[in-house]
Amino acid sequence: MDLKILSLATDKTTDKLQEFLQTLKADELACLLQNQAVKGRAVGTFLRAILKGSPCSEEDGALRRYKIYSCCIQLVESGDLQQDVASEIIGLLMLEVHHFPGPLLVDLANDFVGAVREDRLVNGKSLELLPIILTALATTKEVLACGKGDLNGKECKRQLIDTLCSVRWAQRYTIQLTSMFKDIHLTPEEMNLVVAKVLTMFPKLNLQEIPPLVYQLLVLSSKGSRRSVLDGIIAFFRDLDRQHSEEQSSDELSELVTAPADELHHVEGTIILHIVFAIKLDCELGRELLKHLKAGQQGDPSKCLCPFSIALLLSLTRIQRFEEQVFDLLKTSVVKSFKDLQLLQGSKFLQTLVPQRTCVSAMILEVVKNSVHSWDHVTQGLIEFGFILMDSYGPKKILDGKSVEIGSSLSKMTNQHACKLGANILLETFKIHEMIRQEILEQVLNRVVTRTSSPISHFLDLFSDIIMYAPLILQNCSKVTETFDYLSFLPLQTVQGLLKAVQPLLKISMSMRDSLILVLRKAMFASQLDARKSAVAGFLLLLKNFKVLGSLPSSQCTQSIGVTQVHVDVHSRYSAVANETFCLEIIDSLKRCLGQQADVRLMLYELKQFYEPEPDLLPPLKLGACVLTQGSQIFLQEPLDHLLSCIQHCLAWYKSRVVPLQQGDEGEEEEEEEELYHELDDMLESITIRMIKSELEDFELDKSADFSQNTNVGVKNNICACLIMGVCEVLIEYNFSIGNFSKSKFEEILSLFMCYKKFSDILSEKAGKGKAKLASKASDSLLSMKFVSDLLTALFRDSIQSHEESLSILRSSSEFMHYAVNVALQKVQQLIRTGHMSGPDGQNPDKIFQNLCDITRVLLWRYTSIPTSVEESGKKEKGKSISLLCLEGLQKTFSAVQQFYQPKVQQFLQALDVMGTEEEEAGVTVTQRASFQIRQFQRSLLNLLSSEEEDFNSKEALLLISVLSTLSKLLEPTSPQFVQMLSWTSKICKEYSREDASFCKSLMNLFFSLHVLYKSPVTLLRDLSQDIHGQLGDIDQDVEIEKTDHFAMVNLRTAAPTVCLLVLSQAEKVLEEVDWLITKIKGSLNQETLSDETTPEDASSQAVPPTLLIEKAIIMQLGTLVTFFHELVQTALPSGSCVDTLLKDLSKIYSTLTALVKYYLQVCQSSRRIPNTVEKLVKLSGSHLTPVCYSFISYVQNKSSNNPKCSEKEKAAASTTMAKVLRETKPIPNLVFAIEQYEKFLIQLSKKSKVNLMLHMKLSTSRDFKIKGSVLDMVLREDRGDENEEGTASAHTQQDREPAKKRRKKCLS
Repeated sequence: MDLKILSLATDKTTDKLQEFLQTLKADELACLLQNQAVKGRAVGTFLRAILKGSPCSEEDGALRRYKIYSCCIQLVESGDLQQDVASEIIGLLMLEVHHFPGPLLVDLANDFVGAVREDRLVNGKSLELLPIILTALATTKEVLACGKGDLNGKECKRQLIDTLCSVRWAQRYTIQLTSMFKDIHLTPEEMNLVVAKVLTMFPKLNLQEIPPLVYQLLVLSSKGSRRSVLDGIIAFFRDLDRQHSEEQSSDELSELVTAPADELHHVEGTIILHIVFAIKLDCELGRELLKHLKAGQQGDPSKCLCPFSIALLLSLTRIQRFEEQVFDLLKTSVVKSFKDLQLLQGSKFLQTLVPQRTCVSAMILEVVKNSVHSWDHVTQGLIEFGFILMDSYGPKKILDGKSVEIGSSLSKMTNQHACKLGANILLETFKIHEMIRQEILEQVLNRVVTRTSSPISHFLDLFSDIIMYAPLILQNCSKVTETFDYLSFLPLQTVQGLLKAVQPLLKISMSMRDSLILVLRKAMFASQLDARKSAVAGFLLLLKNFKVLGSLPSSQCTQSIGVTQVHVDVHSRYSAVANETFCLEIIDSLKRCLGQQADVRLMLYELKQFYEPEPDLLPPLKLGACVLTQGSQIFLQEPLDHLLSCIQHCLAWYKSRVVPLQQGDEGEEEEEEEELYHELDDMLESITIRMIKSELEDFELDKSADFSQNTNVGVKNNICACLIMGVCEVLIEYNFSIGNFSKSKFEEILSLFMCYKKFSDILSEKAGKGKAKLASKASDSLLSMKFVSDLLTALFRDSIQSHEESLSILRSSSEFMHYAVNVALQKVQQLIRTGHMSGPDGQNPDKIFQNLCDITRVLLWRYTSIPTSVEESGKKEKGKSISLLCLEGLQKTFSAVQQFYQPKVQQFLQALDVMGTEEEEAGVTVTQRASFQIRQFQRSLLNLLSSEEEDFNSKEALLLISVLSTLSKLLEPTSPQFVQMLSWTSKICKEYSREDASFCKSLMNLFFSLHVLYKSPVTLLRDLSQDIHGQLGDIDQDVEIEKTDHFAMVNLRTAAPTVCLLVLSQAEKVLEEVDWLITKIKGSLNQETLSDETTPEDASSQAVPPTLLIEKAIIMQLGTLVTFFHELVQTALPSGSCVDTLLKDLSKIYSTLTALVKYYLQVCQSSRRIPNTVEKLVKLSGSHLTPVCYSFISYVQNKSSNNPKCSEKEKAAASTTMAKVLRETKPIPNLVFAIEQYEKFLIQLSKKSKVNLMLHMKLSTSRDFKIKGSVLDMVLREDRGDENEEGTASAHTQQDREPAKKRRKKCLS
């Protein structure tokens, strides 16, 4: 039978073939076809013959053809056919599809839909036919019965795709179904349907099936809906990552555990590669990705940015055309995230409205952690981004050897966080990826070596962290050794930081230590001074870090051992002999620096050549040998005071550390050492006695001597005087340390101080810039921090009976007491300025912290025990009292601790106040301890405020406010102690009145800083504006203002400019927060619109959307601010900064109101009506703000000419000043423009919302405030000319100006 069909098919006509096929039943034909297909013999020829005998032009033929198609589809899906046979059948069927009539095409397509719905597909091979069927259907022009109605071909195709996407897809052929759609021409609506359906299949598939599905989806996206595809993929993996992290963090085991972490991240890595490959082929996909992520920044960034999307962006940087855009987007996201975080942390108002979400920095570090799962395509982007952050946001300027930040405090903190994030990215990447360690290290060291003019402390910190993590890995690193060759050319600060960082390597790598020693030896003989200083610094750092046991005298280590023979094993106890020999060799190298300049000689010295051995010879030191004259210039050749300081500290160390260990030993070496130290003791004793006996004339420095900085003699005398003062300080410390509270020693100390004071007074009196010189000298006091701490403790807290008599000698001198406290202040100031202190242990953070604790405890006790009022009532001396100096010291120490020792604040406060046993101490929080200290200073301030106005000590009050501000930062904002502090500050502002502007400013600043952490300050601003209005009066002199007394601190003296500028500054911050919220809800509105389209039922299920709460809060804030500005614009403010700032802030509030109106224009588009509160706000602005703004503009412009109390000259000066302000800032035109913009968008909103919002807005008839440059210049020239003319000419000019005034008045009508 099959042979007959084949033979009939060879005829030229098909009549006989058709007749024969009509005699066969459908089942017989299907059976024949099945046999041929299974055997695989000439199935194609047989199928062509059947199709040839079944023309679509006849009804029977078309039906037969339809049945053949159905049969073939079943055969292909059965899985019984060979692959090539199935492909041949599908290919033949594809070629014949376009001959089908429309109704049969619909039936065929419905068969496929039914097969998908009923899960009848086995291998999905037949799906290749469906795109051809749908394409043929779309070209059919006849009306077809499809579904419930009659549709044309395109509509029918749309209906079928809709049905196909609405039925359930089996998991196993989801990928084939997705692949099928790429061969169909889809309209945008159809594309959206397909993409939405595929995305809903993601959660139903196994993790390993998702990458091929994503690949097909990306291929499909070339037809459109690129953003939907990318958004869906990112959203899926964002939710999957979040679910995975929640399961890992939860203690209980979840019943539905997601895939293991490594499998998930491997899949993510594969998908990222697919997307990047697709973007290489289709750049529009990359542009859509960047657009989508940029748009998401406006709303909730966490909905777009997640570890997956960040990893995708970093991979995208491998495509050159997107590299810069991606890094800019990531930088912007990081900075915005940090700024938002700071804004939230600084405002309780924002915290209650906006939940704190995951910071972008945490997401980026998550990407670093995940990159261990073969994300090689991400790591290069991570490295580049880390360095970009460090380069862009690191410190930009060097001041006194210390890197500083430039800009506002908000931007400073943001930059610091961004720079730190960059360092963390690089450090964590270094830890995880071995392959790129060399690259990171090279880039860090290249920046350290090449950036000599810009600060590189952040790179040195990163380098140090890298070495601390992997010293054994880097011990043979050639790049570090190469860097040593550049030490001679680097700044001293960089050299010290670099050598500190490599110390762990030097302890385990002999070769690296050898290389460094060679470089330092060469640098010792370099021609540049900085190179030699760097060499000395390097040797001293080496000495400091290689420990030597004190039990072995140095004479036992005289044998010659080369540096290369010294081995320090990091895993065993160090060899004292080897280390000591190593250190002796370094000391031998350091001897060569004794012939260097003064800067180098600060580090190492010999004494005898400057000492007069004769016991009766005065003075005891050869000061002339310390000064060098070269031509017309005078230099300090020998810093003798530093030499004595070093000797004194060496002696103290010997007596406290070495002598106790040598007790009982009586060797020759010990005797030699004792003789040496006794000789030094005798020399210092002799110098002390003779310095006390020496008069000014002995030093040839009496009051008649020349101390001018313009002559050689004057410069030399200044240098000598400073040397003598330094020597006196060293001797004071030496005698105190050996005195053991001896009366005679303390008398000598006082005599030495009087010697010091003589020269100090002379320098203050005689030198050309004496005060500046003395200040710089005093800041470099040679007293050690430990001694200052011990001295203050002895002077103020020592109550031991046996010490009483000797201490009374020092206590009797108020000048000495002042000096002791002053030096403590200068030491702490030096710490704040440079981060370290001069003298021994000046760079040891732990020792500095301990000394800070001791000094603060003494100063606190002295200030609280003897108040300033008591001390000053007893003695009226020039300068600050000791109590006031103590308070100043407290202010500085509290600031220093918060700046440098934030983690140790608990320990610091505990050192100030012992509250009970250790168990009780352990349970006391930082807030409780800080609150205890705050109460002491609150009492002091209340005592000050209780005094009469003329007895009010402004300096002390300012210091107390500063201390309270610093301590209040330690209070937890949710604690009752914080509320008590806020209530107390509020009470002070309300009940006490002082005319001191600086005190008022600092107190109000403290009040606002506390209030914003408790709630929004808008009601506070309104009350203060009423007080200011009452104090200064109205712009209309005929109006009498009823004075309010909310805050007694606001009086005629402080109302303007002090309080006025303060409240305007706070209003700016509130407006900034409101602007931020409006931007936030605008972005959220777009995101909600998209989500509502996909899941409209979710919107109704929410009780109160958070957006509505934010809208309500914004309107409340703006409404209160309108009443605030309503008061201020009617206030008779003095010309100058108050008027200028107010005009600028009025422009800002109108800009914010305009932004809100624009937001509601968007709201109206989403079929939501505007709330009643918006109408009330618009009414309030129209009735209470806009009219008075124009009145205030007239008041400002006419103020000087309408003031009868001013003389003509004063009027002219005020007029010139006002013209200058208007010319430079143009605040009035800006304000008028802002008002007009607000009204313009209000009109648009009225039309959109069908609500007449302009009902209460009174539009001005004429508002031409354009400043014409030529006319203004002419008027200003006339003003200058009229100043010298008669009064009649002045009156004539006034008449000429009258029309301009009228025009301005007309605009108010």
